Amino acid sequence: MKNLNLKRVAIAGFITYAIGVAAFLTSFFVPVMSNPELQANFVLAFAIIPASIIGASFYLKKDFQTKGLLVGIGMFIITMLLDAIITVPVFVIPHGGDFVSFFTDPGFWLIALL
Repeated sequence: MKNLNLKRVAIAGFITYAIGVAAFLTSFFVPVMSNPELQANFVLAFAIIPASIIGASFYLKKDFQTKGLLVGIGMFIITMLLDAIITVPVFVIPHGGDFVSFFTDPGFWLIALL
């Protein structure tokens, strides 16, 4: 097993994050449910699976021989950091939320486990 390429893991995590945020925000412009936040969480829950596959595919396209679990954990850490640096200050706090409510929300952890 070769070492984990941290630069590629970071890029793969960013790709996953960008697709997830784009899906989440776009869902607000297509009202299907009466609760737009619940709708956005459903969309994110479905979008995160292909987003993770795309991110992992980016990492693995150079034929790196590594454990997929390590890549997944690395991508999750990167997306959590990006959530803390970008998502919470830009999208959550202006709407009355905070870091604690965002990171202790059971929906966040359910989506993370997907």
